[in-house]
Amino acid sequence: MTLRALAPPAARVHFVDIPPEFAPTRAHPIRVRSRPMPAGERITMHMHAWAQLAYAPRGVLRLAIESSSWIVPPSRAIWVPPHVPHEVVVVEEAYMRTLYIDESAVPAGLESCRVMAAMDMADLAPAREKLLGALALDELARAAPLPLSVPMPREKRLRALCEALLADPGNTDSLEYWAASVGASTRTIARLFRQELGMSFSQWRQQAVLARAIPLLNQGLALSRIARELGYQSQSAFSAMFRRAFGESPRAFMVRGHERTEAPPGEADDEIEGAAEAMSHR
Repeated sequence: MTLRALAPPAARVHFVDIPPEFAPTRAHPIRVRSRPMPAGERITMHMHAWAQLAYAPRGVLRLAIESSSWIVPPSRAIWVPPHVPHEVVVVEEAYMRTLYIDESAVPAGLESCRVMAAMDMADLAPAREKLLGALALDELARAAPLPLSVPMPREKRLRALCEALLADPGNTDSLEYWAASVGASTRTIARLFRQELGMSFSQWRQQAVLARAIPLLNQGLALSRIARELGYQSQSAFSAMFRRAFGESPRAFMVRGHERTEAPPGEADDEIEGAAEAMSHR
């Protein structure tokens, strides 16, 4: 079997063009690169002076050298030593993260290509645990908090109102309705929201909506259905609200898992068109 036969019939052929800022050096021996890769794309046979560890949290890759090929399932990694000619075929749409490692930093015993399982965190030796722990602490110090908190009040009327809305975040009834339902005036409830929770009724309700949206998105439901369930008049209005809160579209937020990708075709346009509607909604 030839290497050419590995590529799907309609493959998009790309030649290697690694930007110079990703090339590792002795002074900076590890570089990281992340990018989306469409299904059917083929990176032609090439090699580099550094090693490569390619990992895709989603999608399937196939890597081939002259004598063999490997399928790389999601959440597995493929190791390619320095100076080894290879090509890559994206079998299923993937988000690829790659470490480029200078030859001077390559550990002993990694002279051949191989697929690797995810790192095993059980039964770590003390020295390894210390190294990984230091990295984890550095990441924690840099991590930005996400707006997923839904604060709860102590005052019994306001708490009853909040619990009812949490149970049905798609309910779009007015503050006047909710205040009456717990036996308080609109003015009193508005004051309690500010006093106990530090936000307005509409701001708190948006937090409740976001908290409910995450499990619905995780189920893979259509955005149009999620928008309806959460009381939005259109998918675009919901997407625009979500982007304002998180800085990216609903699908990109869930896919990323902590990688960033572009919004699926059409979704970004929907969000732009719905921005004005979302600003006035609720």
